[in-house]
Amino acid sequence: METGDNLADSGWVGYRPQIKVVDCTIRDGGLMNNSRFEDGVVGAVYRACVQGGIDYMEIGYRNSRKIFSPDQYGAWRYSHEDDIRRIVGENPTNLKLAVMADAEKSDYRNEIPKKSESVVDLVRVACYIHQIPLALDMVKDAHDKGYETTVNLMAASVIQEREMDEALALIANSEARGVYLVDSFGHFYSEQVRCLITKYMLFMRPAGKAVGIHAHNNLQLAFANTIEAIVLGANMADATMAGLGRGAGNCPMELLIGFLHNPKYNLRPVLDCAENRIEPMRKSLKWGFDLPYLISGLLNRHPRLAIKFNEAPERGDVLDFYDRALAGE
Repeated sequence: METGDNLADSGWVGYRPQIKVVDCTIRDGGLMNNSRFEDGVVGAVYRACVQGGIDYMEIGYRNSRKIFSPDQYGAWRYSHEDDIRRIVGENPTNLKLAVMADAEKSDYRNEIPKKSESVVDLVRVACYIHQIPLALDMVKDAHDKGYETTVNLMAASVIQEREMDEALALIANSEARGVYLVDSFGHFYSEQVRCLITKYMLFMRPAGKAVGIHAHNNLQLAFANTIEAIVLGANMADATMAGLGRGAGNCPMELLIGFLHNPKYNLRPVLDCAENRIEPMRKSLKWGFDLPYLISGLLNRHPRLAIKFNEAPERGDVLDFYDRALAGE
């Protein structure tokens, strides 16, 4: 087996020790089942991340019970400390833990404790372009409490260039460790990823901040677009076991760590988790590429319409769905 140094010397495009891989299986997958994962599943993903050498596990959202009723949503929509510790204990491992706080959906001042009181390492703030001021206040709050922070700027495919430039300039001057290009609608081809990652790097590199990629698979391009971003310098990459995630799903973890050729990653536990804990849920959760998700991705539309179509007791006509989507219904 080649050593890390030999891989680097060989010029393998995927090998860069600075790249950090973030597992989003429970957090993003929670959008398909209202974050109602059994502890056994969450624990299995945690162990796979530890044994697989993954850098971060995003264990869930840190959002408000006032907005997401506990009658409807499971523990991982809130990811309170006692729930996390029930799975990981004190997390005596090299794996770092992350939570996502949504702008306007998180009581972040009261529900994110000081880092000294938490096993969480990274707070990822998710926002839309109009929520940037609030997102940066959330970043500052988490940073001042001792956490690593990122801004996950969602729905990048519908942001105007001037607004994007203004937002990136603000993020570059903030406490955030980095910013994510988020293809929320699974709309991007490699050309758009190339253009936007280049832009993100232009703003972030002088500020010493990282750029990340979070891709959805509506066009079967989540993995390809993640590769494109990495080649261009993105050093944080999101993925999920078996691609589990909202709608068409995400970049599959098993593909990503295979591509990276970093010997610190171990594929076997990831494959085991994907096959034995995640894939058995596919029939009920119904994530992954299909025609309605393809249509929503092509048309740069939020996947909620395709999710509703797929969840109907009797699946409708795809051509009718396409015509209605074209008409803006």
